[in-house]
Amino acid sequence: MEYLPGWMFLALTILLMAGFPVTFTLLGTSLCFGLIGFGWNFFNLLPLRIWGVMTNDTLLAVPLFVFMGVMLERSGLAEELLDTMGLLFGRIKGGLAVSVVLVGALLGASTGIVGATVVTMGLLAVPIMLKRGYQKELATGTVSASGTLGQIIPPSIVLVLIGDIVGVPVGDLFMGAVFPGLVLVGLYIIYIFAAALIRPEIAPAIPREELAALTPKILFTRVIKALFPPLFLMVAVLGSIFAGIASPTEAAAVGAVGATFLTLANRKFTINILREVMSSTMQLTCMVFIILVGAAAFGLVFRGLGGDGLVREFLGGISESHGKYFVLAIVMLLIFIIGFFLDFIEITFIHVPVLAPIMIEFGFDPLWFCILIAVNLQTSFMTPPFGFSLFYLKAVTPPEIKTGHIYRGIIPFVIFQMIGLLIVILFPELVTWLPKIVFAN
Repeated sequence: MEYLPGWMFLALTILLMAGFPVTFTLLGTSLCFGLIGFGWNFFNLLPLRIWGVMTNDTLLAVPLFVFMGVMLERSGLAEELLDTMGLLFGRIKGGLAVSVVLVGALLGASTGIVGATVVTMGLLAVPIMLKRGYQKELATGTVSASGTLGQIIPPSIVLVLIGDIVGVPVGDLFMGAVFPGLVLVGLYIIYIFAAALIRPEIAPAIPREELAALTPKILFTRVIKALFPPLFLMVAVLGSIFAGIASPTEAAAVGAVGATFLTLANRKFTINILREVMSSTMQLTCMVFIILVGAAAFGLVFRGLGGDGLVREFLGGISESHGKYFVLAIVMLLIFIIGFFLDFIEITFIHVPVLAPIMIEFGFDPLWFCILIAVNLQTSFMTPPFGFSLFYLKAVTPPEIKTGHIYRGIIPFVIFQMIGLLIVILFPELVTWLPKIVFAN
């Protein structure tokens, strides 16, 4: 019985690797081991835990941010942004790829939904980059990596979920994620420029004669027109949170309304689009919450059986012999490896509730540790065999793009993402500085 939580975790891992649906695996494992550990009294505990999940006000932000992201996907905002940024940076080698990274960051700050961003940019940017002579690996890698920036750049759904699980205010997480997100953007751009400098043929510039008709005045007008909508939404959502005017849930509602107004202003709003957006929002929200219910049941049984004590004892022994930063390295490596096989939602709901309290007991800043997890989880979208960003991209790219091109293209960006994670570990002030400044005032 002492090692029952270990057997429970092993059973869950084997069933997930075998391909069973995550929700049913979580609930089934929880019911079986709950009955073994607690008997029939387990069914007196479970409804209270599920009720606590479903009445959590913070989680209301999830469907609202999903609605905002899906509505913006239909607004035509990404198409205008990509076109304008491509013209702005296209005159330099690697400029088109840099414009994709910047658009990915802006869309991440406007939508926060990886699937929508990757699909939109895959449809629009990859054909243009291939037409301009870009290497297939560089084109697909840039789009895959840029589309996942919405995982860390606020407003991010994963930050809402992690904040609720760990007990860190979501507004603090949004502020703490700003500079790590910018670090990743900067690293991606550095890599693209370096690759274009070393091998100019893989990222050629747009011929100057094609840009001759664009006067500075026309280009300036197009840039302002393209940048205004995402900046408006960023100020409406993040500005209201950072200024203390609105809670994250209230700001998410503002974002949902703002995205609808932008779609109206872009003359893309119809009743059919509204119906499709609401349907997509319902499906994504139900997916998140049904997994959350399963994870809540799993956490109830795992902790009730003493699983967190088992993990604490194991990590505590490592901490005493090698130090707490060695434990941090093990935890980050574990999350990175699990990301090859599981989605970020599953990792967030299964592993974070167990690991985060223990790491906080070891003396790590909760805000900083949550951002480390979020940065690390971003790689789960880009690592084969189950990187969802890679699946989304393969589904919308031209036939000449093979899976091998996408897998090879993502390798440098995963490496630079690990460098970004190391930078955030070495310089915690990147996370803690902005929240301290805001609260000091």
